[in-house]
Amino acid sequence: MSDVIRIYCKNNDSFHDVPIGASLAEIYRLVGAPLSYRPMNALVNNKVEGLTYRCWQPKDIEFSDYTSPSGQRAYVRSLCHIFSKAVNDVLPAATLNLEHPVSRGYYCVIHNGKRIDEETIGRIRQRMQEIIAADLPFRHQTVRTPDAAALFRRRGMEDKARLVETAGMSYTSFYELDGYVNFFYGCLTPSSGYIGMFDILPYSDGVLLRIPRRDHPTELEPLVRQDKMFDVYKESLTLKRTLGLSNVGDLNKAIAEGQTSQIILVAEAMQEKQIAKIAEQIARRYSDGVRIVLISGPSSSGKTTFTQRLGIQLMTNLYRPLSISLDDYFLNRQDSPRDESGDYDFESLYALDLDYFNNDLRKLLRGEEIELPTYDFTTGMRHYKGNRLKMQEESLLIIEGIHALNPQLTAEIEDAFKYRVYVSALTSISLDNHNWIPTTDNRLLRRIIRDYRFRNYPVCETIARWPSVRKGEDKWIFPYQETADAMFNSAMLYELAALRRFAEPILSEVRESDKGNAEAYRLLRFLKYFNPISDHELPGTSLLREFLGGGSFHH
Repeated sequence: MSDVIRIYCKNNDSFHDVPIGASLAEIYRLVGAPLSYRPMNALVNNKVEGLTYRCWQPKDIEFSDYTSPSGQRAYVRSLCHIFSKAVNDVLPAATLNLEHPVSRGYYCVIHNGKRIDEETIGRIRQRMQEIIAADLPFRHQTVRTPDAAALFRRRGMEDKARLVETAGMSYTSFYELDGYVNFFYGCLTPSSGYIGMFDILPYSDGVLLRIPRRDHPTELEPLVRQDKMFDVYKESLTLKRTLGLSNVGDLNKAIAEGQTSQIILVAEAMQEKQIAKIAEQIARRYSDGVRIVLISGPSSSGKTTFTQRLGIQLMTNLYRPLSISLDDYFLNRQDSPRDESGDYDFESLYALDLDYFNNDLRKLLRGEEIELPTYDFTTGMRHYKGNRLKMQEESLLIIEGIHALNPQLTAEIEDAFKYRVYVSALTSISLDNHNWIPTTDNRLLRRIIRDYRFRNYPVCETIARWPSVRKGEDKWIFPYQETADAMFNSAMLYELAALRRFAEPILSEVRESDKGNAEAYRLLRFLKYFNPISDHELPGTSLLREFLGGGSFHH
């Protein structure tokens, strides 16, 4: 029997014979350390594994550093483990909640009976630096779930115990760092020494955990205030705690106890209340000259359904809403700009026919009638179907699209005429106190389901397109979100439990050899923590209907 196996390294397109049972960290050195930065994990046959993973059979391997999404996730998870241990070492009686991303970092709350001062933050930072300097191993362990739950309870981690008990898995994995245990649903780096740059700063009534830039890992992300987004998160967290749903373990327990209907009704009512509030604000601004409502948000944030529901609320305020989708003002495909790879850049502002759009906008504001174009995404051409639009007394023009808040779009219109709304799926419920749910995962699952069910897009195509979508959002959407007059959170507490039944069969179609396998496997693994619920109790006006179907609105 051979004592070597053959490995194919995708990073440098080379084959290597390595000792059987070699770890990925050892293999990385044997294949010539092909990355510019230190590896964080690797794709093994298109599935993410930690660097302590050992290969006993021939494999295709692609190493990932911090500049890749999976590498960054491993770094951040490892940093959070170090942060949690440092808080536990400095403040043994305190509890820590890693709440949500904001201001290019992660907002965290340390519950210690009093506000955490800068001197205490300094002690925690110093302890983190000591742990990193000691290069302590993250020891991965897998035990029977009842044993894991008992261990978590002995450590005062009821949130983790409830999560693993309600998820229904036979075995549970966790990580131990110098005697401190924690649970993460993805891999970590081999040791604490892999963590380089970080910082913690006072932020609101908690702290902000800062991380490196993905494009320049030797620099920290710049601190960008996102006070409006932070307020939206706080409002969602208040609702979550009012319902007694601090995390997914609580949600699973409530579903098992038959509380699904109440959770859905309260979540939907809360959203309708928010939409009504925004409509009332717009109505009050009408006397000040507001005639245009601009609605923006990233992909799959639910802008279309929000726009229609807002229109209904504006009618209850005795106004006449007229809607325009910016998607219908795309340039014909052959005239679209291209990105640095030579592909059509549909995320760019300049993929829109700005001259044509502004000409129609001027006509509408003068009281003239226009014929609305309709863009055919299949042919990539603009068509006309006889749809006409004209503003009248008490009319409000609603313009919806990813670029709606970009000041260049409506540069010719005075700000006094505009009311801006930013829509995003700001997921507020967490797996447990230390595992938040990225808003991007929420939106990606929505998009995968919608593209598959209503646009006939294969799941791998949607997954492959997602990095380009995210890059466009960073450039064209997120810089303008804090200019909004109102922010609307389209995510709901029960949402991922409802999406699970739809997403799992779609994601399961991805094969091991497909490039999208790593992302599909990660999402499938993540969804297993949610007890599924049926969508039959969702009202026809639910924002989720935009992605699941069966709704009252036309999309």
